[in-house]
Amino acid sequence: MEERIAMMRDDPAVDLTVDGSGVGGLLASVFGGEMTATPGQCAHCNTVSIVGTMRAYTRGPGVVLRCPACAEVVIRIVETPTATIVDVRGVSYLRIERAAGR
Repeated sequence: MEERIAMMRDDPAVDLTVDGSGVGGLLASVFGGEMTATPGQCAHCNTVSIVGTMRAYTRGPGVVLRCPACAEVVIRIVETPTATIVDVRGVSYLRIERAAGR
């Protein structure tokens, strides 16, 4: 894991990333509500972190969110002319709270 974090620090694209809050609008449209404060568990290292703290790579054909602890891919989102494709296999879970009174 330490090696992967060191690789992420040496990644020249890391300066082109934003935190997960930078893609909050996309996340809200995909998941149907505010997601940046949502906790999720990384399927690779089991770290629980808030989606807004994940590193968002946005310069590719889609958005890739990486775990802030181990730098593994957690969520991928690609928008095409006919569909939005969401890959969340890097997440063990996302805890999405219900509105009060429901």
